Order: sequence, then structure tokens, then C-alpha cells
Amino acid sequence: MKSTTESEKFSHIVRADIKITDDEQEANLRPQLMHEFLGQEEIKRNLSVFIEAAREREEPLDHLFLIGPPGLGKTTLAQITAHELGADFKVTSAPALDKPKDLAGILSTITPRTVFFIDEIHRLKPAIEEMLYIAMEDFELDWVIGQGAAARTVRIPIPPFTLVGATTKAGMVATPLISRFGIIQRFNFYSHGELASIVHRSARILHVGVDDDAALLMASCSRGTPRVANRILRRMRDFAQVEGNGRIAKKIVEAGLERLGIDSLGLEKYDREILLSIIENFSGGPVGAETLAISIGESIDTLEDYYEPYLIQCGLLQRTPRGRIVTEKAYAHLDIVETRRADERLLF
Repeated sequence: MKSTTESEKFSHIVRADIKITDDEQEANLRPQLMHEFLGQEEIKRNLSVFIEAAREREEPLDHLFLIGPPGLGKTTLAQITAHELGADFKVTSAPALDKPKDLAGILSTITPRTVFFIDEIHRLKPAIEEMLYIAMEDFELDWVIGQGAAARTVRIPIPPFTLVGATTKAGMVATPLISRFGIIQRFNFYSHGELASIVHRSARILHVGVDDDAALLMASCSRGTPRVANRILRRMRDFAQVEGNGRIAKKIVEAGLERLGIDSLGLEKYDREILLSIIENFSGGPVGAETLAISIGESIDTLEDYYEPYLIQCGLLQRTPRGRIVTEKAYAHLDIVETRRADERLLF
């Protein structure tokens, strides 16, 4: 019998490990069709009309601009759009497009009506933006041939395509670029009911049973975000498998959330550290975003894109012209409201 080498053993282990990563599980939970995509009803209704019209005319869909916090389904909706159109789907992110030739390399190989998705489009470099303007409007690429005095610009035709740009920071996208998108859609946080439905759908895909009250509890702690809901579901499945009977019950979820440090509002460790830092180090605010990010050891992008939107939605944090301040609700949630009031009385 042929012996197995150490490298072959290792390769087998790596392949087995790759199959069970959270990233792959998350990809498997993504809906493939518009009717499977739960929530964002207004966006779905409008986009379904635009897709059907483009398909009947056998034209590419107008360029689509998606705005919203991370984890709400922008990439998933772009994939569904391509599927519904029966078109190829190409995906990249703005930081990966380092030079104009990177963009040219992608656009020169697309097929007609391809859906080309650029994530974090607010991070595009100016030179690439300028090339993209012509590609979006005229379906041509400007390319410089030669150097110095002999250099000349030629326009290379490319197949008509649909650009889908996604961003968490619409205010950082150049106005000339935004104006070239014919369809602009803004994602909202999901309701508890919508997230509970997503939890039930994902549980069926993962072949795990979940009680209704357990699904609703997970939904209420998911920051209004499907990605977080699916992450919590996978962890509760682990707790139910090892410490329960395999079915996710409310009791399992309550114990699991406590062990993960997730409270009744869905706040995690860093959420509470942000609020406590403002209260304890900056007297409740106002404090600038950069100073706050340094005080908690996080990047300002993570602070502004991930933590702050949910804290603001919960009414725990406010952005003011002078900086961030915590609200009365934050003091009450952290059980330090009386301390704050006592301090305020001392000031007067």
C-alpha cells in the first residue's frame, strides 16, 4: 500500500479546515434569489422593476449605488442582481485597484451586461475614478500609448456593463462619480422581526432547530444586522450541540449571550468601552472621534463604520459639531445614571 507523506496529510488537514470556516458558512447562508432576500422591502420592489425592464430590453441595468453600514447585504444584493439579470458577476474592492491598469485589466475582459461590483468605492484613487467616469458613460477606456512627446491617448471600446458601487461612507464619494449612477439605494438596519426570519432561514440551512423565542432573542441582540445575526446563530448552535440537546432554546441563547459578553441591547465589549471611555475619561463628552478611537485602541474607521451607527440608532450616543456625547439612556443602560446626576449637582 502506498504510504501517505507528511505533506499529503497536512494538505488533507488544511482542506478539511477550509470547509468549516465561518467565512464559507456565511457564504452558504447568503440568498441567491431576490425572493430569498429578507428585509429591505422598498429596495427589493424598486430593483425588481428595474431588473425586469432591463432584461426585457436586453440592455445592461443602469449603474447601481448601494449605501449602508457593513453587514446589511450590499454584496449579496449585487450578486442577486447579476443572477436575476442572467449576467456574469465580477467583484473587487477599491483598495485592490492600485493603478489604472488594474481597472483596465478587469474591464477589458468582461462580457456584455456583466455586473461589476466595487466594494468600499469611497476609497478609489483619483486616477482610477477618472478612468471609471468614461467607462461608465461611454463604455470606453482611455489608454495612454508611448511616453513623453510621442505619447498619445486612444480609446478602447468595452462591452456595456453595470457598475455596482457599495460604500459605508457616501459623503466621501466624489460628486461626479455619484452623479453617474442611475440607481441609488440606501440600506436601513433590520427590524427584530426581519432578523428573526433570517435566523429561522439560516437555521434551516444549517440543519439546526431553533425555538421562536430563541430566534427573537438572537434577533434583538444582532445590532440590526443579518451578518451579526448569523454569527450569533452559529455560536448558539455550538452551545446547543455541546451543552444542550442540539436544539437552540431560549435558555441556551441567554446563557450563550452572557458568555459572549453580549447584553440585552446587543452591545458587545467594545460598545460598552466606548460609552464608558466617554463617561469616565471625558466627562460624558463631547470628544472627537480620533481621540475616542485612540482611547479605546481601535481605528477611527472601525469606530465610525461599525460601532457608532448602532450606538446612535439605540439612542446611546450622539454626534454633535463639538464631538461625541453619551445620552441619559446610556447612563441608565450602564447603571451609572445616579452617579452622573450627583456629579452634575456638584457642578451647580
